Amino acid sequence: MSKRQVRKMLRLMAGGEPVELTSAMASVKKLARLAFIAQQFGYEYADVRQGGSHNSALVMLLVPDHSPHARARAAQNWAQYPNAGDGVSVPPLVPDAFELLKARINFDLTGKSAEKRMALGALGGSLGCLAVALRPGQGSVAWIIAGGLWVLLLGGLGVGFAVNRRRNAKFAARLLAAGFHPVNDATGRLRYLPAGVRVAGQANPYASGPYGAQAPYGAGAPYGAAPAGPYGAQPYPQQPPHPQQNPHWQPPAP
Repeated sequence: MSKRQVRKMLRLMAGGEPVELTSAMASVKKLARLAFIAQQFGYEYADVRQGGSHNSALVMLLVPDHSPHARARAAQNWAQYPNAGDGVSVPPLVPDAFELLKARINFDLTGKSAEKRMALGALGGSLGCLAVALRPGQGSVAWIIAGGLWVLLLGGLGVGFAVNRRRNAKFAARLLAAGFHPVNDATGRLRYLPAGVRVAGQANPYASGPYGAQAPYGAGAPYGAAPAGPYGAQPYPQQPPHPQQNPHWQPPAP
């Protein structure tokens, strides 16, 4: 994570609109660090997807958190770190909150949807092996080669499926212990969301976006009025969270 990325993120957050960030190296740790900083200044992690050429990058969505707890935390942090716009003078990383964000991002990337993609990959690979076996003029040799490839394919996918399921069980257990709750969105995708967050309805402005048929948060005050978030942070005096409303905030130099 570079200070340039932090500066860009805070500059985009200053507008009070949803923010998309891309990690070209597909680094979950980098996105989790950015999401943690965003949480300190009035935003919340919403979702993540694969993007870029050949799906080699990760694209994370951050949305404004309108809950009183988040607004108060943002006000205090802007007052305590008025030079955060330089990308360096930001609150220190809290390990527990960072690990929860990593678990959420990993689960959103490798949950049930990943298992479906693996099943589709097995089907496509099986069809490819069948095509090899049916090549004209190869005889029994083609069937032997295709059979070997098919066994290797299913073996690799089986190992990957088991590892993926074990990792997801670990992430789910961590999130449940932290007070998150499982929710299925309109597409059937399983997600773990903070208490009080609801799955958006059709009125959601991101319903037709790249994150699926329905984004995880509603269009208006999606975090409700919970007095404390899942990270156990104490409530702060209430002030507006956005930097442009903070008298100490200065925009970063170009």
